[in-house]
Amino acid sequence: MSKIIYIADFFIDQISGGAEICDDNLINMFLDRGEKVVKINTVEFNDKHFNMYKGAGFHFIVSNFINMSDMVKNYMINHPNSYSIMEHDHKYLKTRDPSKFDDFLAPSEYIINRSFYASAKNVFAQSKIHAEVIQKNLKIKNVINLGMSLWNDEQLQVITDNINNKKKDDFCILESNNPTKNTQFAINYCEKNNINYTLIPSMKYEDYICELSKHKTYLFFPKVLETFNRVLLEAKMLGCEVITTKLNGCLSEDWLSGKKGKELVDFVKSQREVVYDKIKNSIEENEREKSYSQSQSDITVILNAYRRPYNLKMQIDSIRNQTHPPKEIWLWVNSHEDNHGFDFKSLDVDKIIHNDFNWKFYGRFAAALLADTEYISIYDDDTVPGNRWHENCLDTMQVNEGILGSAGIILKSDSYVNHDRCGWPTKNEDITEVDLVGHAWFFKREWLRYLWQEKPVTWDNGEDIQFGFMAKIHGNIPTYCPPHPPSCPDLHGSVLGNELGIDSKATSTDSSISHQRFFSERDECVRMGIRKGWETVNGIRES
Repeated sequence: MSKIIYIADFFIDQISGGAEICDDNLINMFLDRGEKVVKINTVEFNDKHFNMYKGAGFHFIVSNFINMSDMVKNYMINHPNSYSIMEHDHKYLKTRDPSKFDDFLAPSEYIINRSFYASAKNVFAQSKIHAEVIQKNLKIKNVINLGMSLWNDEQLQVITDNINNKKKDDFCILESNNPTKNTQFAINYCEKNNINYTLIPSMKYEDYICELSKHKTYLFFPKVLETFNRVLLEAKMLGCEVITTKLNGCLSEDWLSGKKGKELVDFVKSQREVVYDKIKNSIEENEREKSYSQSQSDITVILNAYRRPYNLKMQIDSIRNQTHPPKEIWLWVNSHEDNHGFDFKSLDVDKIIHNDFNWKFYGRFAAALLADTEYISIYDDDTVPGNRWHENCLDTMQVNEGILGSAGIILKSDSYVNHDRCGWPTKNEDITEVDLVGHAWFFKREWLRYLWQEKPVTWDNGEDIQFGFMAKIHGNIPTYCPPHPPSCPDLHGSVLGNELGIDSKATSTDSSISHQRFFSERDECVRMGIRKGWETVNGIRES
């Protein structure tokens, strides 16, 4: 038996909107089947409720959540898969409307609540286009299209009883003060074209259905993308013609074509069990389904030991505890007096490659050529990932395939020092294209050939730059930072970057190598890439 906590801004006894009607019908379907359901308004829900009910085995379904505090949302984000979202509109956008953007794709600055959607076990969409638009904007894979809204037996009977009502040869328009319903535009349309029309005000459901059934044509010009539009489907069930735009989710469903009247009523009734089963089965799955082309553990991790061997155990523990742990962990040891005498055999790694020379940055990438997995994950010795970092990279690969990393650089000129940062230093909410990445890399093993295709400017520096521009020039492989939402450090490629990386052992602060020399080498690596034809994010040309 399922145990559900249903969380919403309002329920049917508080507001009678389309979302509340649909939620109420679903809740009653759970109750009719003997499931346990507890309803809580978002404004009242807090972390104590979450912990109490989660401990008792409840799953949370979050409907409209405008009144939910950021603190509670962040708390739930840090407990992924414990909740699902019943998405009724577009609460992932500041504008709540994707229709104003080309192909319904909003610029990244308009995206909100991404982590809340990404950490949900499921995001239930109302229609095909609704699901596609969510996936497109949030770049998430946990969206399930329900493909239908819900009507109960009493509501469908009211519709059936009114199907054969005699219809006036006029248009009807729902009267609404909500500007997104665009009532005045519909009125103007009728008056401009000398069309008789009737305004239907708010009234009891039975009266509204009876009134709607008396008119030949239902007219509706929404201003926003309606995720389903119950009224449009009710009009078609009543045998009305419909004049509208493409901004109605139900119109994206293949089943709607050619259906109206009693045939459509019967179909809507038959789909209730389909919708219920989709929701119940997806909630009860032990794990969110993944569809990677290879085994989820088809990853070789390569760690580097030089002057910070004391960080290795912490790194290895974090990597072994990934939601998608690697097939093997290899350790590349560059020679340095700081690691002489360290007991590397005590570490939980699969292979150790000892060197009597300091191969610096490139050595570990040479070792990666010997791996036999689809993916390679390489970590600097000051980088400890959150336990969902590999999961984050694999998810990102599904929508933006490329070299991935935890700290990204977007160049602003042909000088390395003039750049913007991305990843864990700035906590980007969305996948962001960059010019190069460092600290933690995640990439397909086959792309290593681009790194070695030409001799670099120097073997002492700039392997991150060389990999970025060689892959882009010779393989058209872009580079990205996966999302690093501030509210979900488990997704981050580095969770202790400031604590572990800024010390006297950092190469950039090494007293034996001048600061000026280190960065001038990197400047020259950047200029070499641009001379060779590197198409940077900002389209930089050599000065």
